[in-house]
This record gives sequence, C-alpha cells and structure tokens, in this order.
Amino acid sequence: MAKAMVGFLAAGLSLGLLAGCGGEEGAEETGPDRPGGVIGISVLTMTNPFFKEIADAVTDEAAKSGYTVIVTSAEFDPAKQRMQVKDFLVRKVSAMILTPADSRAVGTAIKEANEAGIPVFTADIASLAEGAKVVSHIATDNYSGGRQAAKAIIQALGGKGKVAIIDHPEVESVILRTKGFRDELKESGSAIEIVGAWPGKGSKDEAFKVAQDILTAHQDLAGIFAINDPSALGACAAIEKKNRAGKIVVVGFDGQPEGKRAIKEGRIFADPIQFPDEIGRRTVQTIMKYLEGEKVPPEILIPTRLYYKADAEKDPALKAD
Repeated sequence: MAKAMVGFLAAGLSLGLLAGCGGEEGAEETGPDRPGGVIGISVLTMTNPFFKEIADAVTDEAAKSGYTVIVTSAEFDPAKQRMQVKDFLVRKVSAMILTPADSRAVGTAIKEANEAGIPVFTADIASLAEGAKVVSHIATDNYSGGRQAAKAIIQALGGKGKVAIIDHPEVESVILRTKGFRDELKESGSAIEIVGAWPGKGSKDEAFKVAQDILTAHQDLAGIFAINDPSALGACAAIEKKNRAGKIVVVGFDGQPEGKRAIKEGRIFADPIQFPDEIGRRTVQTIMKYLEGEKVPPEILIPTRLYYKADAEKDPALKAD
C-alpha cells in the first residue's frame, strides 16, 4: 500500500484567528502510482487537541487503504470552512469529513458538495441544516455524556446546590451535552438548580472571562458544568483567582491530557471522556465501506466513560506527572 504523503497548504490567516495555527496540513493529489484517492477534512479548530487527534487518526487510517488526506482547520469560522469545502471540490476529493464550525451555517457548504456528487461525512459535530445531505455522522454519544456529567455533579454536591453551565450553543455536540445534563438533573429528583448558561466559545480564555462574571454574580454558586476541557480549565483558573478553590465543583467533558491532569490534581472533579482516535478511525472505515458500495448506518455513536481522580491516579499516561 502506498503511504500517505502529507504536505502543507498555503493558507493566509486573518488577524481575528487564534494564534497557533499558522498553516493547514495537506496532501498531494493521487497519481497513477497510488491506488487510493484523497479525503478532505475540515475540523472545528486545531487549538483544541481533541480535533488534532481526530485529524491524525483520519490520516493514519486512510493511509491503510492508500488514501491521502488534506487536513484543514476552520478555527470556529463558518465562512472559512465553506472556502475549505470549495477547495475540496476543486481538488475533486473522493469524500470529505466536516466537524462543523456552526451546525446550521454549514448547510450551504454541504449542499455544494451534494451538488458536486462528493459524499460528506461529519465527525464529532453534526449538521443541523435542513436539506443538507450527510452520508453518516460518527461521534461521541454526547447526550448520554451530558447525563453522565450531571450524575457526577450530583455526586459531588450531594444532590443540592446552584450550578452554572459554560456553554457553546453553536455546535450540535454541545447542544446534546447540555440537554443531557439538564434532563438528568430534572429526572434525578435532585435539589440542584441551574442558575443559567453562558457562552464560553469552547475556549479556555473565553471561559475564564465568563466564569469570573458568573462567580461575581452568584456568590453562592456550588458547581460549574463546562462543556469541554478548555472551558473547564478556564473555569478552574477563574475560581482560583477568586480564592474559591475547593468551594466550587467543576465537571468538564473530553478527557484531554491537560484535563486529566487537572482531575488528578483535584481541580476538576470528573470528566465524561471521549475517544477522538476512535471517532477518526471509525469515520474513515465508514467512508471506505461506502466507497466500496456497502450500505452504512446514518449515525454511529461512541459512548463516553466517567473519569475520576482515582482513574487519573492509575492512568499510565499520567505516571510521569
């Protein structure tokens, strides 16, 4: 089998984009000496290690079938993601994978791919756009994970107290997480009250600012559910700055190395952890089956698992910490 050859696409960044993403990974087109084709992937952001893991797994798995991968990052910008899809269309990729920057706005780009006859698959974040056809969506079971996060906060608070949500409602995966969280609290019969949900953009810096405002407005706050690890880490930093460490419970969502270390240190109580490597590999496996003419399921959900301090203390990946 031919090995994937990864190059770099020249990509100009606007001043509004986050630092740390100075270019986009890419791949040369398939030539006559290569048996496979090309897959294009546009992830939400490369500033979050979760999406880099997905992209790396996609590249590795695709290489097993002789396919090369063009990796791009939308950096939370739906317009930029649409231009990346246009580039995939020009390159006549065999298939494309999207983790939408906006679950509704992505519909325009998907419809353009539909018209060009290029199959679209979504990973981690689904499209909510009407009339936009996606072959299959491969993701974490985010609704169930949200319920797990609520169970963790009920456990930590003894079933009572006021909690806040640091949200990112533009994307479908987070909508499901917060719905699961709310539903579990409601159905559990606990005395936990949600005081509100504030948008943190899935970013550590934004979540830090938002958490400071929440802590100022709610002096009796007992807990925070942050929809991903960067948000949880931002909340932890705000709590520590306000000298309220140990008084407010934080539950995150992801299981990134930095988040796991914070759990080991007792800064985050628990995470429903995701498996981005599996999401990436299962997405490519689903693409290969589809391209070979097999029928594939419209949705594949991968369960989360609650990860606590006891798990972190036994985690071989954290042994050096």
